Amino acid sequence: MEIAPYKNLRPYRHIFFDLDHTLWDYEVNSREVLLELYTHYDLKILGGFTDKMFVRAFKDINDQLWDQYNHGKIDSNSLRDKRFMLILASLGASHLDRKLVKEMGNNYLAWCPGKKNVIPHAHEILRYLQGHYQLHIVTNGFEDMQYTKLNSSNLYRYFDCIITSEKAGSKKPHPGIFEFGLEQIGATTTECVMIGDNLEADIKGAQNANIDQIYFNPLQKTHQEEITYEISCLSQIKEIL
Repeated sequence: MEIAPYKNLRPYRHIFFDLDHTLWDYEVNSREVLLELYTHYDLKILGGFTDKMFVRAFKDINDQLWDQYNHGKIDSNSLRDKRFMLILASLGASHLDRKLVKEMGNNYLAWCPGKKNVIPHAHEILRYLQGHYQLHIVTNGFEDMQYTKLNSSNLYRYFDCIITSEKAGSKKPHPGIFEFGLEQIGATTTECVMIGDNLEADIKGAQNANIDQIYFNPLQKTHQEEITYEISCLSQIKEIL
């Protein structure tokens, strides 16, 4: 893990942040909603599986679908429509009424963005950075949901520009979304650094756009990538910026 030996190694003026898993705690917020759905739809009886099985199946299927979405293999509508049908089928509950499954998926989308949990030190580090840099979000998440997440978690107030893949017409790791962002904020690549948890979408995406990166790796996963900086806790950003 490389941490800068002194601050402001490069004259950054703008910081791009990923949202889900980097600032907004997707895992915790999603789990809360899934448990609410499990109880609301009495899935122990109707589906015959445990709440832990439901949460695990969601993560497995959701990760697969988001990987396909990020690589342009499916669109947002397909992701939303297929997700809960595939999850329930993997749990042997494909017999459930399709209208109920669709309603479940719609409620997940309606309830999840309203959750307020953030990654530890998120507010602390954003308050620290806000006085020195212009802060921006770069996200592949659905635009309507991302704005709701930012507002419900009280994160919106820190950011000057919200750059979504839908608005940019390009998804990370394609450089187009970063180029769109640079144009929106009137900055050059050397003035920016990208902070994110996804090695491919966030880090390789920034590399593709010739932007420095801070890889947020809380589980300290091993990898072979050459990254500008790597951290396991958001508080470590203070050692770099």
